[in-house]
Amino acid sequence: MGSDDDNLRLFHSAPHPCGYWPDREARDLVLDPRDERLPRLYPMALAWGFRRSGDIVYRPGCSGCRACVPVRVPVAAFAPDRSQRRCLARNADVETHVVAPACTDEYLALYRRYLSTRHADGGMDDHGALEFEQFLIGAWNESRFLELRERGSHRLLAVAVTDLAPDALSAVYTFYDPDEAARGLGTLGVLRQLAWAARDGRAHLYLGYWIAGHPKMDYKRRFRPLEGFDGRAWRRLEA
Repeated sequence: MGSDDDNLRLFHSAPHPCGYWPDREARDLVLDPRDERLPRLYPMALAWGFRRSGDIVYRPGCSGCRACVPVRVPVAAFAPDRSQRRCLARNADVETHVVAPACTDEYLALYRRYLSTRHADGGMDDHGALEFEQFLIGAWNESRFLELRERGSHRLLAVAVTDLAPDALSAVYTFYDPDEAARGLGTLGVLRQLAWAARDGRAHLYLGYWIAGHPKMDYKRRFRPLEGFDGRAWRRLEA
């Protein structure tokens, strides 16, 4: 860090129920949300294992637990495996559009359907337009929505919320049509983000936190090679 970052302020959140293991308590390490340098600090924070949720930049800071491992894919080294190639072929009729973030009726309707089906009783069931903007868009970050639409009908299938950094993309959140689960839209979203990063010549795609053995988080291990942050450096995770 440079001298201008010497007075960087970090806070520990209050303890709260863990969103991944219901029998555990969690705390987060949070960058000062009032710091006017957040847009400049954010790319560095990604490299330190932080994530963005709305305007909050955080990483897990739980006592005695290191289950959440920040992970990223080195874009130039990535090649889809057989299962991912099948996913791409299965979705050959899906078009990709990179657009400015917004809260439209179309996006909000898909988002609410996704939450009600995939995350019922997860504390986000009542999200409306305000929560959508606060959670997915934010006030200071540079983001884009990666739309996945069915060719011909132009029907919206999924939206991958993606942050832009000078040398990387960060996959913030993806929501999709729960009736199209057979398409593997979550996997497709990551594959299309990787293709986007490759076209732009970006070095990494950040995927957030990987948790070994967790049914909703372990899928990230399938994007190889995968690097994990151990608190000091990024290291290749072995298969």
